[in-house]
Amino acid sequence: MISKTCPYIIKRVQWGAAKSKNVTYQLKPVATVIIHHSATEKCTTDTSCKEMVRSIQSFHQTKHTWSDIGYNFLIGAGNVYEGIGWHRTGAHLRGHNDRSIGVAFIGNYNNDRPSIRSLNSLAQLLHCGVDTGELSNDYRLYGAIQLQTTDSPGEWLYLKLQEFNHWQPNV
Repeated sequence: MISKTCPYIIKRVQWGAAKSKNVTYQLKPVATVIIHHSATEKCTTDTSCKEMVRSIQSFHQTKHTWSDIGYNFLIGAGNVYEGIGWHRTGAHLRGHNDRSIGVAFIGNYNNDRPSIRSLNSLAQLLHCGVDTGELSNDYRLYGAIQLQTTDSPGEWLYLKLQEFNHWQPNV
């Protein structure tokens, strides 16, 4: 069932995803959402975002030898792209993958500020997850930097995440 709060999600077939080498499913509802940035150039059009998502998937599958793209969803130019999607275990943060959803903002948010449109897309995606039973009503929202030594999700995005209702200041 698609909720009225769900954003339009650009599916894997629409961005030209390579086939996953392995699928591991996770139990729902998931209680943790972890936000990342891709630490790449940002994308500004649907075409450049699709190209960037394919590039990220290729990097994850070839350089890291992961079964698929590590993120459940990606946000670029205000649009939501399906990574491995709901139900599947990602490879976005070691030690947390089997009990979290990973969402990456395309770009480097140590340099760039997230757009209001992108932040609204994240809010819609999170509401959608709760409405469809993918996320628990009391899910916890973290920046990756809180759980591991990393720059992700970048300084500017990290500041904005603290304005979200489910933000957790402490682990």
